[in-house]
Amino acid sequence: MTLSRIIFKYLSFSLLILVALSGCTGMPEGVEPVTDFDKSRYLGTWHEIARLDHSFERGLVDVTAEYSLRDDGAVRVINSGTDSETGEYKVAEGHAKFVGDEGTAHLKVSFFGPFYGSYIVFELDPNYRYAFVAGYNTDYLWLLARDTDISDDTRQSFTDRAQALGFAVDDLVWLH
Repeated sequence: MTLSRIIFKYLSFSLLILVALSGCTGMPEGVEPVTDFDKSRYLGTWHEIARLDHSFERGLVDVTAEYSLRDDGAVRVINSGTDSETGEYKVAEGHAKFVGDEGTAHLKVSFFGPFYGSYIVFELDPNYRYAFVAGYNTDYLWLLARDTDISDDTRQSFTDRAQALGFAVDDLVWLH
């Protein structure tokens, strides 16, 4: 293989990786991140009320997300839950950084190496009691709340808004 072919393959592969990684920090069509976001008010413990299921959370109950500040200014993310079959407590630690300014609730989260996924808060209670969160496409959706009990109005608002944005609300896993 010639040197030019090796360089071409390397550059092509590098470009493919960059495109793939950048795609994971995008947003689903119609989803707009909350503005006037206050990072310090968002820190703390959030309970997962509902989600679209994925292999990394499948079978987990009592799921929480704990957000705190790291020394480097990024947000420390600790997700935890209990495996409903084995009772095993599972924890994943990662970090999040803002994609743009800190007043816009669009972050990129990583749990392994340089690979990031979008974390977009697209609705947030004025008192930071609940949050609607999306990933980079309509396969990723969460309803988080400070308490495990939410009102029927919040539940319905989440379902209606998610459905209007193209999320598969019939596939939601309700934990509370």
